[in-house]
Amino acid sequence: MIIEPRMRGFICLTAHPDGSEQNVKNQIEYIKSKGAINGAKKVLVIGASTGFGLASRISSAFGSNASTIGVFFEKPPSEGKTASPGWYNSAAFEKEAHKAGLYAKSINGDAFSDEVKRQTLDLIKADLGQVDLIIYSLASPVRLDPKTGVLHRSVLKPIGGKFTNKTVDFHSGKVSEVSIEPAAGDDIENTVKVMGGEDWTMWIDALKAENLLAPGATTVAYSYIGPSLTEAVYRKGTIGQAKDHLEATAFTITDSLADINGKAYVSVNKALVTQASSAIPVIPLYISLLYKIMKEEGIHEGCIEQIQRLYADRLFTGKEIPTDEKGRIRIDDWEMRQDVQDKVAKLWEQATTENLAELGDLEGYRSDFHNLFGFGFDGVDYKAEANEMVAVESIK
Repeated sequence: MIIEPRMRGFICLTAHPDGSEQNVKNQIEYIKSKGAINGAKKVLVIGASTGFGLASRISSAFGSNASTIGVFFEKPPSEGKTASPGWYNSAAFEKEAHKAGLYAKSINGDAFSDEVKRQTLDLIKADLGQVDLIIYSLASPVRLDPKTGVLHRSVLKPIGGKFTNKTVDFHSGKVSEVSIEPAAGDDIENTVKVMGGEDWTMWIDALKAENLLAPGATTVAYSYIGPSLTEAVYRKGTIGQAKDHLEATAFTITDSLADINGKAYVSVNKALVTQASSAIPVIPLYISLLYKIMKEEGIHEGCIEQIQRLYADRLFTGKEIPTDEKGRIRIDDWEMRQDVQDKVAKLWEQATTENLAELGDLEGYRSDFHNLFGFGFDGVDYKAEANEMVAVESIK
């Protein structure tokens, strides 16, 4: 079938298998170009199919020759209907990993569930024995608590009062004002349940209970702080409460791993175009302005560049891992540079529908968004027939 992008709001309803494969190959080539990293050799990535999770799996496999198990929840293809992009990414990753002689297996299902945890533990036990790095990179709007059976939904809301500021429709380039009503009822509790550290703890506890964590094992979860511009709706809103919980969880997990000399960290990463961030009002406008400045300064990074730097310059240097005063790894350091933030704040005040194409990098934003779904890559013939029925080799 000929596969074209079909948009509905901030979601693309189609994904291109060949473009997704090209995306994965590009990231692999980048990692290879940066040289070997003396990192973990047996790696579990929870949330492994897109964004930072996919970049982590690629960095481990092709930077450190690691065996990887990836857990994700993606939609497989059916005749005449494409899979979700993460399915095609994972298929391409496994294909390239196996070609390179690397162990790579995947589990497709709800990572919050006891069933998927059990499958994963059994696979580690059978094939790897133990893991020495666990990346936790889930981005889901809902979570079914396996203990209570309650379905929790996260919300993006300010706390204490209505939030009003600029945003942009990145498809049309129209800058407008958006207002978001404050959290009410169980909004905060539900968001913490979905995006906080409870499930991360469950994973680590389950692995430790069955002796599947190697001595000195490290686990890393990903977070975001962002600028004062987005603070009211993000870091000081419902999601910020969940991130605070996630960051506090790193300390409790570290305490629980003391007997095996294990450590848990939260890495605060840079603002990037993801399916999740595209849905957050204000963020697309902020990112388009940020991209313009960081590209001009020569310090722009995508997911793969961020994770390669996290691995090479923070996690696997052979020295103590540098953290901020709250124990977090800061790989958002270039984004949060004062000169960068001052320039963004100035452009923010000036940005309108008429001048955003000049002031910001809206084209870069759109390009990255299309790339998420396998569109817009050089070397791919998008007018040619593509086979949507791609299998992930290790999922039967």
